[in-house]
Amino acid sequence: MTTQIRTGRGQAPTVAAVHRRSLESVLAEVAVREAPHGIRIIGIDGRSGSGKSTLAAKLSEVSGAPVIEVDDFVSWNDCAGWWPRFEDEVLRPLLAGDAAHFRVRDWQGDEFGTSLNGYKTVPWAPLVIIEGVTCTRRSAAGLLTYRIWVQAPEDLRLGRGIQRDGESHRGLWQRWMREEATFFAEDGTQGRADLVVDGDPGVDHDANDHVVVIDG
Repeated sequence: MTTQIRTGRGQAPTVAAVHRRSLESVLAEVAVREAPHGIRIIGIDGRSGSGKSTLAAKLSEVSGAPVIEVDDFVSWNDCAGWWPRFEDEVLRPLLAGDAAHFRVRDWQGDEFGTSLNGYKTVPWAPLVIIEGVTCTRRSAAGLLTYRIWVQAPEDLRLGRGIQRDGESHRGLWQRWMREEATFFAEDGTQGRADLVVDGDPGVDHDANDHVVVIDG
């Protein structure tokens, strides 16, 4: 079927084909991909508030794969520059057959800074999910097995952010959304996605077992 996909405030909707797809079928597609390092890593990317965390949790529940969140690395002042630490402490150890042992952002004690507080360890597993803004960037292209982009309109994404963080964070969210939009435009991230998922689907589906996929 076809439907109008909203692309954001001030932009005309585009017409694209959408269809329901089971989470099991997505995981089956991942399972046939080559795993030269013995591990398959799924990256779930997209703009903030699009629904990445929700999708990651569902795929994890179905597959049993652990999830590593980019929120443990980013800060309000650093949309994309945290990547070298993520690569060193998460991706390279996993690809070497080791656990990922990494420092985490101190969101509670230093929300508006960049401080770290404590460590997390994610044991090596044959399938791992990473989710968060810019995690399927160009420099990760050769390290990930499968890339998912989650799409949702700007007004909805901002609304979700304000609902989570409060009206006091509106300016922070608006600045962040501009920064991530610039990054994604320059990086061409969405164009490398193996699957584009509608984070605000208007198609009836069982959200526990299916996603709505955007083609075109």
